[in-house]
Amino acid sequence: MVEFKLADTVSDYLEIERLAAVIWREHYIPIVGKPQVDYMLEKFQSANAVENQIADGFDYFIIFYEETAIGYLAIKPEENALFLSKIYVLSDFRGKKIGKKAIVFVEEKANEFQLNKIRLTVNINNTSAINAYEKLGFKNNGALVADIGKGFIMDDFEMVRVVVG
Repeated sequence: MVEFKLADTVSDYLEIERLAAVIWREHYIPIVGKPQVDYMLEKFQSANAVENQIADGFDYFIIFYEETAIGYLAIKPEENALFLSKIYVLSDFRGKKIGKKAIVFVEEKANEFQLNKIRLTVNINNTSAINAYEKLGFKNNGALVADIGKGFIMDDFEMVRVVVG
């Protein structure tokens, strides 16, 4: 059973920070290197960063599988799309259709916000995620490069999916 719990307490933000540290170090160090992962964890995935993003209009959800916290996602409504800012699952729980259930959940949120598109960004070298998003109906809109400070960049593809609702 997969459940999504709105993160709204400091203990939730700390749980997201804990999950991020495990997931990001395992998955992203081979893609972007340890220095950038350490920087991005502090800048974007720390409990303090999560709290600040929530204050700026993001909603974070902890993903539970059989009552165990196994990942998280973050969304933010924009003018023309629901931005899926983050969706991460511990490696031991991948391949259990959790990502598909998460996208259905995000699609429901898009419908609640009366938005007919979901937009996300994914590292151009994260081929497993790109393939998964394509299987879920996302289309590649092209490259986006963003300077995130300290000499680091995010070299991503923007992917979009039309919401059927």
